[in-house]
Amino acid sequence: MSKKNKTKTPEQLQYDQLQKKHELKRPVFKNCIRAFFVGGFICLIGQAITYLYIYFFDFTEQTAGNPTVSTMVFIAMLLTGFGVYDRIGQFAGAGSAVPVTGFGNAMISAAIEHRTEGYVLGVGGNMFKLAGSVIMFGVFSAFVVALIKTIIIQWGGF
Repeated sequence: MSKKNKTKTPEQLQYDQLQKKHELKRPVFKNCIRAFFVGGFICLIGQAITYLYIYFFDFTEQTAGNPTVSTMVFIAMLLTGFGVYDRIGQFAGAGSAVPVTGFGNAMISAAIEHRTEGYVLGVGGNMFKLAGSVIMFGVFSAFVVALIKTIIIQWGGF
Protein backbone atom coordinates (compact mmCIF):
# COMPACT_ATOMS: atom_id res chain seq x y z
CA MET A 1 0.00 0.00 0.00
CA SER A 2 1.34 3.40 -0.91
CA LYS A 3 1.79 6.25 1.51
CA LYS A 4 -1.10 8.11 -0.07
CA ASN A 5 -3.50 5.17 0.30
CA LYS A 6 -2.64 4.64 4.00
CA THR A 7 -4.46 7.85 4.94
CA LYS A 8 -7.63 6.91 3.03
CA THR A 9 -10.64 5.31 4.66
CA PRO A 10 -11.91 1.93 3.41
CA GLU A 11 -14.80 3.71 1.70
CA GLN A 12 -12.39 6.00 -0.15
CA LEU A 13 -10.29 3.02 -1.27
CA GLN A 14 -13.44 1.25 -2.47
CA TYR A 15 -14.48 4.38 -4.36
CA ASP A 16 -11.02 4.60 -5.99
CA GLN A 17 -11.36 1.01 -7.20
CA LEU A 18 -14.84 1.70 -8.56
CA GLN A 19 -13.61 4.82 -10.30
CA LYS A 20 -10.69 2.96 -11.94
CA LYS A 21 -13.12 0.28 -13.11
CA HIS A 22 -15.36 2.83 -14.89
CA GLU A 23 -12.65 5.22 -16.09
CA LEU A 24 -12.53 5.63 -19.84
CA LYS A 25 -9.24 4.73 -21.44
CA ARG A 26 -7.76 7.57 -23.44
CA PRO A 27 -6.89 6.79 -27.05
CA VAL A 28 -3.37 8.24 -26.78
CA PHE A 29 -2.08 6.86 -30.07
CA LYS A 30 -5.16 8.07 -31.97
CA ASN A 31 -4.85 11.52 -30.37
CA CYS A 32 -1.18 11.72 -31.32
CA ILE A 33 -1.97 10.82 -34.93
CA ARG A 34 -4.72 13.46 -35.08
CA ALA A 35 -2.45 16.10 -33.57
CA PHE A 36 0.35 15.21 -35.97
CA PHE A 37 -1.78 15.42 -39.10
CA VAL A 38 -3.79 18.52 -38.15
CA GLY A 39 -0.65 20.35 -36.99
CA GLY A 40 1.10 19.28 -40.16
CA PHE A 41 -1.84 20.48 -42.25
CA ILE A 42 -1.75 23.88 -40.53
CA CYS A 43 1.97 24.08 -41.30
CA LEU A 44 1.27 23.04 -44.90
CA ILE A 45 -1.19 25.93 -45.21
CA GLY A 46 1.47 28.26 -43.82
CA GLN A 47 4.00 26.98 -46.35
CA ALA A 48 1.49 27.50 -49.17
CA ILE A 49 0.90 31.08 -48.01
CA THR A 50 4.66 31.63 -47.98
CA TYR A 51 4.91 30.42 -51.57
CA LEU A 52 2.01 32.69 -52.56
CA TYR A 53 3.84 35.68 -51.12
CA ILE A 54 7.02 34.67 -52.93
CA TYR A 55 5.31 34.02 -56.27
CA PHE A 56 2.70 36.80 -56.43
CA PHE A 57 4.22 39.58 -54.31
CA ASP A 58 7.91 39.26 -55.18
CA PHE A 59 9.08 38.43 -51.63
CA THR A 60 12.20 36.37 -51.05
CA GLU A 61 12.22 33.28 -48.83
CA GLN A 62 13.77 35.38 -46.08
CA THR A 63 11.26 38.23 -46.28
CA ALA A 64 8.10 36.15 -46.80
CA GLY A 65 8.11 34.92 -43.20
CA ASN A 66 6.67 38.01 -41.54
CA PRO A 67 3.62 38.43 -43.77
CA THR A 68 3.01 34.68 -43.58
CA VAL A 69 2.96 34.79 -39.78
CA SER A 70 0.60 37.77 -39.82
CA THR A 71 -1.71 36.01 -42.26
CA MET A 72 -1.76 32.80 -40.22
CA VAL A 73 -2.56 34.71 -37.02
CA PHE A 74 -5.33 36.60 -38.83
CA ILE A 75 -6.83 33.37 -40.22
CA ALA A 76 -6.71 31.75 -36.77
CA MET A 77 -8.43 34.79 -35.26
CA LEU A 78 -11.18 34.70 -37.90
CA LEU A 79 -11.72 30.97 -37.42
CA THR A 80 -11.84 31.45 -33.64
CA GLY A 81 -14.36 34.25 -33.99
CA PHE A 82 -16.62 32.04 -36.10
CA GLY A 83 -16.22 29.09 -33.70
CA VAL A 84 -14.42 26.88 -36.21
CA TYR A 85 -11.03 26.85 -34.48
CA ASP A 86 -12.60 25.51 -31.28
CA ARG A 87 -13.91 22.51 -33.21
CA ILE A 88 -10.49 21.98 -34.76
CA GLY A 89 -8.98 22.14 -31.27
CA GLN A 90 -11.45 19.59 -29.91
CA PHE A 91 -10.63 17.22 -32.75
CA ALA A 92 -6.86 17.74 -32.96
CA GLY A 93 -5.91 18.62 -29.38
CA ALA A 94 -2.31 19.80 -29.30
CA GLY A 95 -2.10 19.77 -33.09
CA SER A 96 -4.15 22.96 -33.22
CA ALA A 97 -1.74 24.70 -30.87
CA VAL A 98 0.87 25.13 -33.58
CA PRO A 99 2.63 28.20 -32.19
CA VAL A 100 1.45 30.90 -34.58
CA THR A 101 -2.19 29.85 -34.92
CA GLY A 102 -2.36 28.90 -31.25
CA PHE A 103 -1.15 32.40 -30.40
CA GLY A 104 -3.87 34.00 -32.52
CA ASN A 105 -6.47 31.72 -30.99
CA ALA A 106 -5.34 32.56 -27.44
CA MET A 107 -5.51 36.29 -28.10
CA ILE A 108 -8.93 36.39 -29.69
CA SER A 109 -10.44 33.86 -27.26
CA ALA A 110 -9.61 36.10 -24.30
CA ALA A 111 -10.99 39.11 -26.17
CA ILE A 112 -14.24 37.33 -27.02
CA GLU A 113 -14.63 36.05 -23.47
CA HIS A 114 -14.44 39.55 -21.98
CA ARG A 115 -16.26 41.58 -24.67
CA THR A 116 -19.26 42.16 -22.38
CA GLU A 117 -17.00 44.29 -20.14
CA GLY A 118 -16.50 46.83 -22.92
CA TYR A 119 -13.97 47.42 -25.64
CA VAL A 120 -11.28 49.10 -23.54
CA LEU A 121 -11.38 47.27 -20.21
CA GLY A 122 -12.83 44.03 -21.53
CA VAL A 123 -11.36 43.36 -24.94
CA GLY A 124 -8.27 45.58 -24.77
CA GLY A 125 -7.43 44.78 -21.16
CA ASN A 126 -7.82 41.02 -21.44
CA MET A 127 -6.68 40.31 -24.99
CA PHE A 128 -3.08 39.89 -23.93
CA LYS A 129 -3.86 38.07 -20.69
CA LEU A 130 -2.58 34.71 -21.94
CA ALA A 131 -0.68 35.94 -24.96
CA GLY A 132 1.18 38.57 -22.94
CA SER A 133 3.33 35.97 -21.24
CA VAL A 134 4.12 34.42 -24.63
CA ILE A 135 5.17 37.82 -25.98
CA MET A 136 7.22 38.63 -22.89
CA PHE A 137 9.10 35.31 -22.85
CA GLY A 138 9.59 35.47 -26.62
CA VAL A 139 11.11 38.95 -26.45
CA PHE A 140 13.27 38.00 -23.47
CA SER A 141 14.47 34.81 -25.20
CA ALA A 142 15.31 36.77 -28.36
CA PHE A 143 17.29 39.26 -26.27
CA VAL A 144 19.27 36.49 -24.54
CA VAL A 145 20.03 34.73 -27.84
CA ALA A 146 21.10 38.02 -29.46
CA LEU A 147 23.29 38.81 -26.46
CA ILE A 148 24.97 35.40 -26.60
CA LYS A 149 25.46 35.71 -30.35
CA THR A 150 26.97 39.19 -29.94
CA ILE A 151 29.36 37.96 -27.25
CA ILE A 152 30.42 34.99 -29.34
CA ILE A 153 30.97 37.14 -32.44
CA GLN A 154 32.89 39.82 -30.49
CA TRP A 155 35.20 37.45 -28.62
CA GLY A 156 35.12 34.42 -30.85
CA GLY A 157 35.96 36.12 -34.09
CA PHE A 158 33.38 34.13 -36.04
